[in-house]
Amino acid sequence: MPDITIRLLSETEARSAVPALAEVLSDCVEGGASVGFMQPYPPEAAMAYWQGVADAVAAEETLLMVAEDEGRIVGTVQVGVAQMPNQPHRGDLKKLLVHRAARGKGVARLLMQAVEQEAALRGKTLLVLDTATGSEAEAIYPRLGWERVGVIPDYAMWPEGGLCATTLFYKRIAA
Repeated sequence: MPDITIRLLSETEARSAVPALAEVLSDCVEGGASVGFMQPYPPEAAMAYWQGVADAVAAEETLLMVAEDEGRIVGTVQVGVAQMPNQPHRGDLKKLLVHRAARGKGVARLLMQAVEQEAALRGKTLLVLDTATGSEAEAIYPRLGWERVGVIPDYAMWPEGGLCATTLFYKRIAA
């Protein structure tokens, strides 16, 4: 396995990482990942999204983790930690993204382990996520201990067009 470094980004680090994060998101969408955006999706189109994420990091609403290989960001994952008053124990896992050039090297596993630990340090005991049914991403989560809840048909669209179902997962983590 390559020497992958996982880091939690501060607001300042998140803002300076926007171009690199935009490249990873663009690559994933162009590769067919259903993560909220439609093709074509060049990196410059992703800049505004990541600026919003940096704002959420600044407001302490989101944890933003990155995976770096030789100083280059090759993956990322987020957990939304700002919840309604009756859900202080829950976090929403968002946008597990690994650049296609870095796949198959354990990056997703390392990101997930790190973000689960970080969420637990913040008192979260339950994480939830949704992912496109039938996608490569869907197969990752059960291998990492996530429990499948069910499928919602026609929930979103594939980035190239056409409706896709979404599978919901949860995982209990130790606080």
